Amino acid sequence: MILALAGGVGGARLAQGLVQALGPGELAIVVNVGDDFEHLGLHVSPDIDTVMYTLGGVQNPETGWGRAGETWNFLATLGAIGGDTWFRLGDSDLAVHVERTRRLHSGDPLSRITADFCRGFGIAHAVMPATDDRLRTFVETREGELAFQDYFVRRRCEPAVRGFRFEGAQDARASAPLAALAAPGAARIDGIVFCPSNPWLSVAPLLAVRELAALVDAPGIPVVAVSPIVGGDAVKGPAAKIMRELDLPVDVSGVVAHYGRRVDGWVIDERDRRFAGPIEGAGHRVTVTDTMMTSPGRAAGLARTVLALLDTLRAG
Repeated sequence: MILALAGGVGGARLAQGLVQALGPGELAIVVNVGDDFEHLGLHVSPDIDTVMYTLGGVQNPETGWGRAGETWNFLATLGAIGGDTWFRLGDSDLAVHVERTRRLHSGDPLSRITADFCRGFGIAHAVMPATDDRLRTFVETREGELAFQDYFVRRRCEPAVRGFRFEGAQDARASAPLAALAAPGAARIDGIVFCPSNPWLSVAPLLAVRELAALVDAPGIPVVAVSPIVGGDAVKGPAAKIMRELDLPVDVSGVVAHYGRRVDGWVIDERDRRFAGPIEGAGHRVTVTDTMMTSPGRAAGLARTVLALLDTLRAG
């Protein structure tokens, strides 16, 4: 059993590769919920939906998020009557949020709802939120603290970042399916993969769930990360901007330093080959390859490379 920690488009794309390389009983995808929020009375789970749409083959290929062939009648009408349209909800996407909200209000946990939705999209592999409890990311900026979606969407990541706070982390427990995987006597977890998701906005909220962090730090379980920084910039999103604002080097070395000893092996892009030696000198295994997942086939190839590095780490 391999656990993949995912959030955002990069996480969804590697998850798409991993499901091509591993059977449903061999892979579980644990998804960030720190960017969940309530909008127009609806519970929106952007990272879960990005993973779900990608694995279900209905994602927008141009943006990587949202639905292919989406229509915007709801949003157009909302705007015409003076409603709030800063967060774009398409018509097909809206149905997911409405049904999720209805079921949450009826008492169903987010993990059960997610599993049911994934079955509806024809996804056989396990996709689960890190926690069923309320966990929310807040971004500390030079303009004050902002809720994640206010920072990410409304303000388009413009305010300079100073730090992050994960509200609810103290009490957040692993979601029911994740807790079952981590329980004593459960099937052995053979490795953990940090997808090339934003380390601060996507992976840090996952690791704020103490049971998941303990699993990552457990001896005997190798951890491999794919760098989200390639050639001195983020493949997608504000990771490079955040690194500059936190006074970190905007290259692979900055991400390696951020994760530290939590990661045993690194997969880095060909353009960053010069960093392989220093990373290995710091005690990590390194594989250098093309990490650009521009198609499902390339994502599958990268997934096989990640799994091969996990095999090498397990073999010692």
